[in-house]
Amino acid sequence: MNKNARVRVVTDGIDGFFSRAREHARKLDRGEKLEPELVISFEDASEMMKVLSAERLRLLRASKTATAVSVLASTLRRNTRAVSRDINLLESFGLLRTHYVPNPGHGRRRIVESSAERYQLIASI
Repeated sequence: MNKNARVRVVTDGIDGFFSRAREHARKLDRGEKLEPELVISFEDASEMMKVLSAERLRLLRASKTATAVSVLASTLRRNTRAVSRDINLLESFGLLRTHYVPNPGHGRRRIVESSAERYQLIASI
């Protein structure tokens, strides 16, 4: 995904999905270009908050630049295994990306970076 793409996390469920699809279809019919974006939709705000806990939001903020998992854990004063679990979850939603680089004498290091420059969280209650 393009790092300049907009990432929106919303709580509009299936209705929001179909509304966005209709709007995209209208723009394409008019010959307009669609801006790159990733939309992650939850059924309600409580489901969104299960995924985007306070610690995971801190992790997203700390991942603005490519950083090793161990450095993130140290920066956030958290256990490396807990940070890795959070990274795996956020990566499964497309909010973070990871790759491995050689770590001379120690194998490989996992590098984490955000999928976008900024995230937009929209919750409706």
